[in-house]
Amino acid sequence: MEDQVPLDKLAKVYRKIRDRISKLTQEYETEVETLKEQQQEIANAMKDILVSTGQKSANTAEGTIILGQKTRYFTNDWDSFKKFVLDHEVLDLFEKRISQGNMKQFLEENPGVVPPGLNSDSELTVTVRKPSK
Repeated sequence: MEDQVPLDKLAKVYRKIRDRISKLTQEYETEVETLKEQQQEIANAMKDILVSTGQKSANTAEGTIILGQKTRYFTNDWDSFKKFVLDHEVLDLFEKRISQGNMKQFLEENPGVVPPGLNSDSELTVTVRKPSK
């Protein structure tokens, strides 16, 4: 019983800190998003000027503005893409990371079967939920 009172107080303070962190994070993210939108508007204006004047770069007193091209690759048909990768033996087209949820499920469904080179790191965590009313 003696542990219950300190745990109640700790849980209350923990939740207050978590709520404050959440509020500060939301305020931060809102301001950063606003600044990123403003920055993108300026970048678009500079891009339009460079394109309309046929320049690939421009030197200014405040810095060099360079027009570049960024390409992203993606697929809307994962089954076909995976087949292509396997058919052409180009596994390096995938990023080198393990799907955490899928690996957990695989290990649960296949006890004793562990892929070579697999490492894991587990730690005890504490979760505090609001009390039920």
